[in-house]
Amino acid sequence: MPTSFKKAGLFRGTAGAVAATAIAGAATALWVLHRARKAERDNPPLGRLIEVDGIRLHFIDKGKGPVVVLLHGNAVQLQDFIGCGLIDRLAEHHRVIAFDRPGFGHSLRPRDRLWTAQAQAAVIRQALVQINVKQPVVVGHSWGTLVALGLATEFPTEVRGLVLISGYYYPSARMDVALATPVALPVLGDALRYTVSPLTSRVMLRRSVEAMFAPAPMPDRYLDVVPREMLLRPMQIRAAAEDAAFMIPSAAHCCAHYATLKMPVSIFAGDGDKVVAPEAQSVRLHRDLPRSDLTVMPGAGHMVHYALTEEITNAIARMSADTDTKKIESSRSMDDVPLTMAD
Repeated sequence: MPTSFKKAGLFRGTAGAVAATAIAGAATALWVLHRARKAERDNPPLGRLIEVDGIRLHFIDKGKGPVVVLLHGNAVQLQDFIGCGLIDRLAEHHRVIAFDRPGFGHSLRPRDRLWTAQAQAAVIRQALVQINVKQPVVVGHSWGTLVALGLATEFPTEVRGLVLISGYYYPSARMDVALATPVALPVLGDALRYTVSPLTSRVMLRRSVEAMFAPAPMPDRYLDVVPREMLLRPMQIRAAAEDAAFMIPSAAHCCAHYATLKMPVSIFAGDGDKVVAPEAQSVRLHRDLPRSDLTVMPGAGHMVHYALTEEITNAIARMSADTDTKKIESSRSMDDVPLTMAD
C-alpha cells in the first residue's frame, strides 16, 4: 500500500476518534447540565436570597437572641449544620444565620475576583451589615474557619468570639491542593467540571464523605440532608476546587495576624481527623492564642461537630453572654487555658 494511502487512513482514523470524543464530551456535558438544573429544582432554597456586591447569597436566618453566624466547610453547604443539629439547637436561644458560602448551595461565585478566605470574609461581612447584624459569634468548620478568621482579623471589632472546628490554620504541603488545581483553572477546569469531574465525583462521593467522618461512621441520611446531587453540580465542583487551591495562601495570610486577635476563641478537633492533622493545626493554634480553649474528641474525625454539638453550643452561649469581649479573661496566662479531652 502506498505511503500516501496509509497517511490518509491514519488521518481519517484520528479525525474519527477526535469527533467521537467530542460527541461523547458534548453528550456528557448536556447530561451533567440537566442533572444540575434538576438538583436545583428538587432542592430549592431553604432560606433567603440577597444580593451583596453583585453576588447572590443564600442564608438561613432563624431564632431570636444573640447572633451566631455559621460558615460551612469545603465541598458541602449550609445543610451540614442542619444535619449535625446545630441550627435547631442554637435557635432556641440565638438568632442563627447560616450561609451558603459563595459557589456552594444556592450562592453564586462570579469570576470577577479571586475567592480567597479574605474575599469571602469581605462579602459575608457586607451581607451581615445589610441584614443589620452586629458583633456575632462566628462559627467556622474546616475551610469555613479560614473565612471566620478572615472576619476576625480584617474586622476585629465586629466579631464577638470565634468557634473554630477542624480548621486548617497554618500553611503546609498538601496533595489535595495539587489534585484540585486543574479543575480550578479557567477553560481546562471548565471542560473537566462538565465532563470528567462530575462522573468521578459521583463514584467517589460516598467514600469521600465516609473519610471525613472516620473513624466515626457517616450518618445514614447524610447525603439526603446535604443533597447529593447539589454537591455534584459543575458550579459547586469549581468552588470546591478553588477553595482547595486558595487554602494554603489563605492560611498563610491569616496566621500572620493571629497575634492580634483579642476576642475569645474556642477550638474543637477530633483526634482521628485524617483531613487536617489536629496536632499540627488545632493544638498549635491553641498554643499561639492565649485566650483560646481547646477540646479534642477521642474517636472523632473531621466532622467532629456531629459528636460535640452540646460542647459547641455551650461555648457559643458563654461567648454570647459576655457583653464586653475585651474584658474576657484578659489576665489569663497560657498555663491557665484548658485543653479538654472530651469523653
